[in-house]
Parts: sequence; C-alpha cells; structure tokens
Amino acid sequence: MITIYVDADGCPVKSEVYRVAKRFGLKVYLVSNSKMGIPQEELFELVIVNEWFNAADDWIVEQVRDNDIVVSADIPLAARCLEKDARVIDPRGRVFTKESIGDALANRELMAYLRDMGNMTGGPAPFEKRDRSRFLQRLDDVIQAAVRVWRCERG
Repeated sequence: MITIYVDADGCPVKSEVYRVAKRFGLKVYLVSNSKMGIPQEELFELVIVNEWFNAADDWIVEQVRDNDIVVSADIPLAARCLEKDARVIDPRGRVFTKESIGDALANRELMAYLRDMGNMTGGPAPFEKRDRSRFLQRLDDVIQAAVRVWRCERG
C-alpha cells in the first residue's frame, strides 16, 4: 500500500497528516532529528535520524517507493523523491511534479543568491489558515490519485 513520509522537523501540518492518513488507513513515518510527540497509534511511527546534515532527507529517499507520498518544504528533497516516482506535497499545498521541480529548484537558487547579495531580506510569508486548508485538500487529492494508481497496478 501507499506510505506517507513526513519531513517532520518544523512541519506545521503534522496533525492534518494524521487526520487524513487515519481516514485512508495509511502508514506514516515522521522523520526527525529529535524526539517529538506523535499519536500512539499503529499507523504512525517516529524515526529519529542522526543529526548530520540531510540525514532525514537521506533516510526518506532510501525508503520511499514509487507512488508513496512525501510531505516536505525541502525542494532538493522533493527533487530526489520525484526521481523515485514518489508524490511530493509541501505544507502549503504545493504539489511538486517532475515538470515543475526544475522551476522550483531554479527559483530556490535565485532567492538564495538575492539573499546572499543583500537584495532580499526576510523569510517566507507567515503560515496561514488558508495554507492549512489548501494542504488538506491537496493531500486528499494526492492520496486519492495514488490509491487509483495502486489499485490499477494490482489489477
């Protein structure tokens, strides 16, 4: 079946992932550099990785399979997961695809360059209620599409 992997450090939509995953009966791995509270249910598992740079990303990429779902705002991680034919959604509800990831990576590099040059200060816009709502809808859509593919593959 389909598995959901959450890049859990700083993820603002973990409770939404729990709710939707329970509705579909999907296993969720929350991958983190430190301990955190998660619901004590069989569907949810916390994976604590070493604190080296990209350890959580590396673990997710090693585990993820085609048609699995990854929740992360990390664009390079999204690109790596898309290479393995996974589905990727960020906490604001943006669904990354093989067609869109190149633009996302280029925009990320441009913004980093502008910040380094001092031409841009500040971070992303504050996370809002509408971001949470958009995420819920898109996660539901992504899961339903993944389930359709899974069923077709199984005959």
